[in-house]
Amino acid sequence: MIIPAIDLIGGKVVRLEKGDFNAVTEFAYDPLEQLTAYQDAGSELLHLVDLDGAKDPNNRQLATIEQLVQNLNAPIQVGGGVRSEEDVKALLKVGVAKVVIGSLSVSQPQRVAGWIQQYGPQAITVALDVRLDGSCEETGGEPEVLTHGWQKGSGKALSEVIAPLLEAGLTDVLCTDVDRDGMLTGPNVALYQRLIGQYPTIRWQASGGIAELKDLSDLKAINIGGIIIGKALLAGRFNIEEALACWQNG
Repeated sequence: MIIPAIDLIGGKVVRLEKGDFNAVTEFAYDPLEQLTAYQDAGSELLHLVDLDGAKDPNNRQLATIEQLVQNLNAPIQVGGGVRSEEDVKALLKVGVAKVVIGSLSVSQPQRVAGWIQQYGPQAITVALDVRLDGSCEETGGEPEVLTHGWQKGSGKALSEVIAPLLEAGLTDVLCTDVDRDGMLTGPNVALYQRLIGQYPTIRWQASGGIAELKDLSDLKAINIGGIIIGKALLAGRFNIEEALACWQNG
């Protein structure tokens, strides 16, 4: 499916380049109007990143998220600095359909595995941010999973992180190639094809680099579960109606 995305800082729609808070582009869009437009076009799932929460969980934009959820019919998955069970509970309580958990899935996988079992795999999306480095001896050339807003390498290969979560029933993974995110340089189709082959029971959400409609066709051709589209829509590379049509007809 096509999953349109917005990132929020202080209630305003922004985009970062490669997760860098010093490379922020602000868009003159009202978040509710933008998400409503995506919903009304036929989007089955919306994606929101709380960048304030990612920086400091104490600054989570919970009131804004609740307002958005209450005024939308389409389900929303929300991520950004989810570091405790209280964070998970708070987001589910205000009506978030799926809580996106990133760095904690890498640093404390057994804890996250427990949440998957407790709240159900349908309520949790694990976000794995990877950087490809074939010379990385620590991961044997596999994609290395990054943490802390992409600023730190974990030294763990993606397969090492996935194993305990898969055992707990994990079904949804959002995987971002950080070198492509926000850069409009095209997605890493080969990476996702490899992951789908390795883990066929997971619904993979591709994120990072989407720039043109052909990117959507290329990803659908490898049976990707979902495609996160942020900057390409906000920058007018194509619109949500065109994206949905491409997915349905591609």
